[in-house]
Amino acid sequence: QVQLVESGGGLVQAGGSLSLSCAASGRTFSTYAMGWFRQAPGKEREFIAGISWSGRNTYYADSVKGRFTISRDNAKNTVYLQMNSLRPEDTAVYYCAARYTRESGTYTSMKEYNYWGQGTQVTVSS
Repeated sequence: QVQLVESGGGLVQAGGSLSLSCAASGRTFSTYAMGWFRQAPGKEREFIAGISWSGRNTYYADSVKGRFTISRDNAKNTVYLQMNSLRPEDTAVYYCAARYTRESGTYTSMKEYNYWGQGTQVTVSS
């Protein structure tokens, strides 16, 4: 089992940047594929970025491709989301999620993830 804690959210002006972190408990972090999702008020939670257990494979939703970067440091049990060129429509609660697997693949559905963090608020002002 793994517990996830996100941090780094806040208020930023449009065009600005934020970096989110997700710290995982446990000693088997490298056996989990990780993902970032977000949920805006009144909307469903949506996938935005994923990374394989090794960090070699990354993939993104079209809405954030070229602006957001996901990365991980298995030695620190942490996954990151660097967000640049932020827009008001990026305002949401951001969640990290973990899927127990060492298989390569893309995991973009909430149902494919086993564990979730509590979320961190990101607000982008215009």
